[in-house]
Amino acid sequence: MSEEVTPTTPPPADPSQDGPAPGCHAETPADPERRGFLGSLSSLAMAGGLAAGYGTFGCFAARYLYPAHAAATGWMFVCEVGRIAPGEALAYKLPDGAKVVIARQGSSGAAEDFVALSSVCPHLGCQVHWEGQNSRFFCPCHNGTFDPSGNPTGGPPKEPLPRYPLKVEDGLLFIEVPLEGLA
Repeated sequence: MSEEVTPTTPPPADPSQDGPAPGCHAETPADPERRGFLGSLSSLAMAGGLAAGYGTFGCFAARYLYPAHAAATGWMFVCEVGRIAPGEALAYKLPDGAKVVIARQGSSGAAEDFVALSSVCPHLGCQVHWEGQNSRFFCPCHNGTFDPSGNPTGGPPKEPLPRYPLKVEDGLLFIEVPLEGLA
């Protein structure tokens, strides 16, 4: 009793299937269109990064080589000339927050009798005040002294106090201030 075995053949491949038949591990070549797209995309990203970096550097270099124009200034009323006696000073705060001390050093009432200097010491930023009896500006933090024009004469400060222009019109004292930021 022997049974006859008939060999079976695999079913024909379905033409609608993509890729290798089941059980096959054949590799397909990479899609050349995808490779070209990714290469172009990475080159474009690198070029964009370089352009942004060099563009930023160019902007900083241009600002260094061609600084901004001088800020617009205007005259602001301080007080009547008679309000500050010779040898006295007035503490004044500008609209931008800068602190100024205005000292009267003469008695004629002209703009040359007054001096307006920053009251912030260039050494460490302490408050400077006018000492009329000594004819000097004094910084109490480290005993810094400045002459009546704001030049350092003693102590650690090495830079002069920044000066602000003044004018007198019809008995009124005005100081020149930056207009930037005043809106």
